[in-house]
Amino acid sequence: MIARTLDRGKAEDLLALDLRELAAMSDFFLIASAATDNHVRALLKSLSRELAKHGVKPIHREGEDSCNWVLLDFFDVVVHLFRRPVRRYYDLEHLWGDAPELELGLESPPDTEAAG
Repeated sequence: MIARTLDRGKAEDLLALDLRELAAMSDFFLIASAATDNHVRALLKSLSRELAKHGVKPIHREGEDSCNWVLLDFFDVVVHLFRRPVRRYYDLEHLWGDAPELELGLESPPDTEAAG
């Protein structure tokens, strides 16, 4: 549900990492990028609204003031919303490189280069 909501909000480079064999703090990381701080805020707002419909709220939130890196901790899943350059800088994918990537089952946009 989290990944679908972020995908509908045009989050970029959605990635889910399985941490169950590597860390005790959480089972999964969901990482996504946004072009601007306004885009991060919009993703956060739509995600909060969608999850609230199902009675789901994070147990911890960080970074909403700057919107460079917003962390939402749902205990089993930790969501990281980054502005593009901040995601590149912290490079969680590399830091957690031993974690298997999960297939999210989201539809990929059509390949515009092949079409054009």
